[in-house]
Amino acid sequence: MNRTGLAEWLHFFRELGVDSLNLPASVLAPKEPVSLESLHKMILSCTRCPLHKTRRQSVPGEGSQHPKIMFIGEGPGEQEDREGRPFVGKAGQLLDRLIQRMGHSRDSVFIGNIVKCRPPGNRDPNDSEVKACLPYLHQQIGLLSPRVIVCLGKVAANRLLGTNTAISRMRGRVLSFQGIPVVPTYHPSYILHQREKEAVTRSKWDVWSDMQEVLKLLNS
Repeated sequence: MNRTGLAEWLHFFRELGVDSLNLPASVLAPKEPVSLESLHKMILSCTRCPLHKTRRQSVPGEGSQHPKIMFIGEGPGEQEDREGRPFVGKAGQLLDRLIQRMGHSRDSVFIGNIVKCRPPGNRDPNDSEVKACLPYLHQQIGLLSPRVIVCLGKVAANRLLGTNTAISRMRGRVLSFQGIPVVPTYHPSYILHQREKEAVTRSKWDVWSDMQEVLKLLNS
């Protein structure tokens, strides 16, 4: 029922002398965003959790509105908080190269995060922050309908899937979220933090192996 129709019904009952109505929650509840643009406007002005007090700006995410692949990280860092874009620091540059190697670009995929505002000190988002922000991600997934979701790191994978498992045990497997294949892999920053050349090579190979699985899923 639209607002005009609802107003007419209320006027009708008022004329009958009815002072109050017990309307169902579905009538009173605000409608979910019908477009990615309207959802991102909500995210930009969000005050659902205390992170809005310390952020410079929210980082809704960016990319294609019809992506085959959706990449999900844990949350914005300092540079992302400044620019309002996801994965624009050194980890983002590494992710860009990975996406290009897969035959895609930032414009053809979608990149987002579990939480849309930077946690102070780049710490992991806590339970209350994730609880407040996760509905935005669920709505994004519903609007985007990606064919494959790639979770970058243990925080993204565990928060999206509601699990508590080490990323080393999750990667190499194809999981599922609401019927969409989910491929967990290492966060790009994990590779950047490796000190030994052998560890860097091994972690890069593991991530590329995971991305080959993504490409197989797209071709199946």
